Amino acid sequence: MIPDALLALIRKFEGLRLKPYLCPAGVPTIGYGHTGPDVRINMPPISEPTAEAMMQQDAATFHRAAGKLSPRLWLEGDNKHAAIADFCFNLGTTRYKSSTLKRRVDAGDWQGAAEELQKWVWGGGKKLPGLVARRKAESTLIVNP
Repeated sequence: MIPDALLALIRKFEGLRLKPYLCPAGVPTIGYGHTGPDVRINMPPISEPTAEAMMQQDAATFHRAAGKLSPRLWLEGDNKHAAIADFCFNLGTTRYKSSTLKRRVDAGDWQGAAEELQKWVWGGGKKLPGLVARRKAESTLIVNP
């Protein structure tokens, strides 16, 4: 089951856009931050129920992926797992896989993990307020289960 905390993070920080757009990284995106080969910049708008279904599927995918990469998350409760799954949703599992953040999570160093999250706030060479807020929300879930 997908933790409510994960869905809340995605809804809050991705926002809902029914028309396709290019995210800051230049990737075609729709709904609640949904990307992939099914998203084209010239596709017609989607409905809110379709966006919700896409988000549920994406959230489940990244929840499982985070747990596979850091199995201890399955034992640590929904909030910690949701925080790392949201990080993976936002930045991808490849970045998480090779990160110091993952090493902290795997060691159970939650304060260290919260500190590592604060380093992932840059986009296009700029510190982005939206990423600062998102990492703060994830950190809060990690240190205040």
